[in-house]
Parts: sequence; C-alpha cells; structure tokens
Amino acid sequence: MFTLRETAGYLDVPKSNIQRWARPPDAKSPLITCFPPRGREATVPFIGFAEAFVLSSFRRAGVPLQRIRPAVEVLTREIGVEHALASRRLYTDGAEVLFDYANKHGEREVMDLVVVRTQQRQFAEVVKDYLQRIHYGGDGWADSVRLPAYGEAEVVVDPKVAFGLPLLVHGGARVEDLVDRFQAGDSVAELAADFDVPPNEVEDVIRLATRAAA
Repeated sequence: MFTLRETAGYLDVPKSNIQRWARPPDAKSPLITCFPPRGREATVPFIGFAEAFVLSSFRRAGVPLQRIRPAVEVLTREIGVEHALASRRLYTDGAEVLFDYANKHGEREVMDLVVVRTQQRQFAEVVKDYLQRIHYGGDGWADSVRLPAYGEAEVVVDPKVAFGLPLLVHGGARVEDLVDRFQAGDSVAELAADFDVPPNEVEDVIRLATRAAA
C-alpha cells in the first residue's frame, strides 16, 4: 500500500496528477485503484500503483489529461478485464485497441501512443519502454515495476519484498536505507561497500533523493 505522495514520488509524477487520477474532482470514476481516504493512511494498492505507472507513460508520450480517460475506458472495454492497465493484455493487445479507437474517432493525441512498423501496430517508444519495465506474474497481472526515474541504478517496487519499498536490484538494499545513511554522514564509497551497490548507482539514488527533497 502506498500514499498518494509516495506513489507520485516513486513514479516521478506530480502529486496533482496522481490525485486527479485517484480522486477525480468531477465525480467521475477513478482511473487508478484507490481506497477511500482515512487520515494519512496509505490508500493505493500495488495494482493502483501499476496503473498509475502506465498512465504516467501516456502523459510522457504527450497525451493530455483530458484525453487519457477515453483511452483508458476503451482499453477496459475492448480488452475486457477490469484493471486493464495492470494486465499483460495491455502489452499484447493495447496498441491495436488504441490505434483502432484513435483512427475511428480522430483522436490525434491518442494516435501518438501507437506506431506502425512492418504492418504491425506497436506502442510508441516511451510507452513501450515503460511497459517493458513491468514484470507480470503467472496470473497475467503486474507483480513488480522497475522505476523509470533513475539513470544508472536499477530500482524496483515489488509488493512481495520489503513491503513494496523501492529496492536496488544490485545488492538488494532499500533506497531509503541508502538515503538515510548518506544524510547521517556516510560517504558514497562507504555506502557502496556496505550495501554491495556500485558507486555510480549509489550516486544516482542520492542525486534523485536530493532533487526530490529540493
């Protein structure tokens, strides 16, 4: 479970976007799975986190917020499963569905999500890159996500490990542990040795944490 702020921070997305997707101001249904607010408790389950991850790729591909909802609705309807954004079927069938929808309705921005290569409809590079960062379980649903904000470090969110806190693939350290130690005065070299993480990845994690704090 994640808070809206954690979801935004881990995905490097403005919190206002996550807020709008989880709790639309116009009484429409949410675009990501989110439980009703209860004080400061976490309300976004992993499936909602995965949905937000995919939506963030749509935004990075240039699709305006107001065009995302129709795209999600047609994906849900045509793919035929609830939580379509977190389903492997989005990866296998989604480009075809969105191309047909955008072509029929003249949705130029949605069309930008899809390219045609060798007579096959595929997701545009930015969306394809994001979808390739999702690992799907045997049941066809997303079960871990490799975060896109890092340049050198490979950082994953896996709800089965460390309560879903971001972890470095190399060494298995929690991101927050590296950041806490660095803020306490440890050097990059000390962190790299103690956590068995390459120094360039430690620097990447610290750089992103410093930027987020600023």
